[in-house]
Amino acid sequence: MQTAEELRNILKRIDRRSYPAYKDTKGVYSFQGYSLSIDHVQGDPFASPSKLSIRVSGKAAGIPAELYSEKHRRIAVQDELTRLFGRQASQYSNKAKGSGKSGAINVSRCGQEVLERTACAVFPESGDVLIRFEVGFPAYGRTINSGELERILFDFLPICVKRSLIYKNLDAEKMRSVAELSDDQAYIRSVLPELGLCAFVANGSVLPRESGVSTRPMRDGIRFVSPKEQEVEIKLPHKGVVRGMGIKKGVTLIVGGGYHGKSTLLKALETGVYDHIAGDGREYVITDSTAVKIRAEDGRSIKRTDISMFINDLPNGKDTVHFDTEDASGSTSQAANVIEAMEAGSSLFLIDEDTSATNFMIRDELMQRVIHRDMEPITPFIDRIRELYERFGISTIIVAGSSGSYFRVADAIIQMDRYVPKDITAKAKREAERFELRAEPVSATDAPAFDRKPETLRELSAGERVKIKTLSRDGVSINRETIDLRYAEQIVDSEQVTALGRCILYAHRNIIDGKKDMRRIADEHERIYDEKSLAEISESRSTVADMARPRRQEIFACFNRYRALRLR
Repeated sequence: MQTAEELRNILKRIDRRSYPAYKDTKGVYSFQGYSLSIDHVQGDPFASPSKLSIRVSGKAAGIPAELYSEKHRRIAVQDELTRLFGRQASQYSNKAKGSGKSGAINVSRCGQEVLERTACAVFPESGDVLIRFEVGFPAYGRTINSGELERILFDFLPICVKRSLIYKNLDAEKMRSVAELSDDQAYIRSVLPELGLCAFVANGSVLPRESGVSTRPMRDGIRFVSPKEQEVEIKLPHKGVVRGMGIKKGVTLIVGGGYHGKSTLLKALETGVYDHIAGDGREYVITDSTAVKIRAEDGRSIKRTDISMFINDLPNGKDTVHFDTEDASGSTSQAANVIEAMEAGSSLFLIDEDTSATNFMIRDELMQRVIHRDMEPITPFIDRIRELYERFGISTIIVAGSSGSYFRVADAIIQMDRYVPKDITAKAKREAERFELRAEPVSATDAPAFDRKPETLRELSAGERVKIKTLSRDGVSINRETIDLRYAEQIVDSEQVTALGRCILYAHRNIIDGKKDMRRIADEHERIYDEKSLAEISESRSTVADMARPRRQEIFACFNRYRALRLR
């Protein structure tokens, strides 16, 4: 490790030289209370900014051990430190003028969800704090302006560190509340199974969002109040007693007129697999962490997936036990999404009628009379929904606005009336009994086969140059092969997509051997994240900073949509 003064001397030496001379700064330098590491230097002022990291010693940071003693607390504290550092850095970003990205100071932009990110780490053994970020090294044209970089490194960054990473300068009450909120959220998540629940929505929650492009809470949004029939009480470690709607395991139907809040409730449940920051309005909306949003996805590729639970005896004789297609229909894609979610270990499906294939969801009595079951290769979801719960332990929450077919199979029916939920189970069941249905019985199905084994791809093997490009939350490109993730709707951050792209590469270089099935590959990824860190899957220090941990379910979603993947 070199001294800060040695870094200053390097900057003076290379001033006014051509831009590549900035590479002389790469290394680790000792500052008062922390070390600064220049991990990657950009090739020119217009390239992606340089990658830097700061490690503050535990003694200098002074963060009390109880704030990061448990994993959920540590993730919440890391999230808050990232936000604090980002707010400080934004005050100095672009203060140094120049060409290209000169003077930019960027750190991960955290949204409403609390995610485990590589941008910040608190090491439980030492209490050290590591923050990773980007700096655009200043230049005049393509000539080094090291005086401006010296301002950033010696004037701006020390202030950012002092105000955001040194505990004695932070709001101790706020830091404590961040940790305690994570305790309460983790507690609700832990007691859902013993309460027989798959989700919980606290009274007073604000579910509507500011707009279709904003995840912030709507100002003066209607606060959620549970129907008395569904209300449960949970005593939290810090907040005390909270009451709200407990959605029981089984089959729950959410109905109501258009624009009355059905999809808003479902969207809150979708993102309830993550914790949310204080003030979001959904802090105490907690969903089974394995929940998966299921929808139709016309045109997606499907590889050797056993969809025979729902689709059999296709007219062209195509195998549905090892179903392959590069251009799935609405029904086959939704069937594959169900089976792949089962393979990923989901115990809760979330479905919106509006984004589903009608022929996959239902076949009404009149259609069954006209088109006999022997002529229809699709066994609709309604005929399997009870079996999924009673045999496989998978609950389902469905939003429906136009069909009452699911009234008979639902355990609970909630009507959203102007954003106010009402339990109408008894009423809906009575009305359903007035309509005599003569549906043909459906026999039990075999359990799906989960034996798909990926093969290694030569183009992703060690030594080959691989280009990975994140396309916002929509997908990731690997060597120009785009993995379309637009309909993996529980991805909430582009940094999760970045991590998924690197998951694919890491798996091909370190895990996939043609013998491990998809579940073992996902197991190995989770073991690495839990025992080491998400940063382990990065190929170099220059590509570590911009990842957020994806769930197991999204790892499966990414592999399943990778058209270049070969399975046997």
